[in-house]
Amino acid sequence: MTCPHANTPASASPTRHARWTTPTEQPERVSVAVYAPDPVLYVGVVQQLRQRPEIDLLDDADADGARVSLVTVDTVDDETTALLNRLRHNPHTRTGLVVGTFESGDALQRAIDSGVAAVLRRVEADQDRLLHLVLAIANGEGMLPGDLLAKLLSHVGSLQRSTLDPRATSLSTLTSREAEMLRLVSEGLDTSEIARKTSYSERTVKNVLHEVITRLELRNRAHAVGHALRNGLI
Repeated sequence: MTCPHANTPASASPTRHARWTTPTEQPERVSVAVYAPDPVLYVGVVQQLRQRPEIDLLDDADADGARVSLVTVDTVDDETTALLNRLRHNPHTRTGLVVGTFESGDALQRAIDSGVAAVLRRVEADQDRLLHLVLAIANGEGMLPGDLLAKLLSHVGSLQRSTLDPRATSLSTLTSREAEMLRLVSEGLDTSEIARKTSYSERTVKNVLHEVITRLELRNRAHAVGHALRNGLI
């Protein structure tokens, strides 16, 4: 009696046939939560990522469980820093930052110190770069544009030099914008007057002055003005 499969080619055996028809496993999607203070920024990033099959966008209710948290802002201010610090203490997520600009090396270092794993400039944030950013973060990698890395290293080196010689304060301690705003403070102008004079928003004026006071470990604006005058910074 002939075996039913005796003349069946090996390539068509039931075992092989069953293996061929097993559905291909789909790669795991990366869960992402998007944070942005501006609805326009939020919608822009969400629309870019929603089109990608690799991404699983989470609603606010599930955001704390995201594998990647993507924060999109104009600048790193106190509110952004507070959010980054909160996300840093979430064991489920790693954080990426899409930012308009870093106003100083100190702002960049604050972002890194607050747990940011990767940075992308908003002007460069097209769909492919956003996807690359998210996948790099999900894989435990870091991303920082070359010029920002140089800026960070320069800032860290400056801090180290200041630590070794606290008296080595020089004109480079303040940016031209910081020096200008401190000069206006020394002339008695308040925040709104400085904003009109410099054509910056009041929020930017407050952030710049706050950063100077924090970086130089001073108490208030008057202390900052006195420090700058004593050291020939303004």
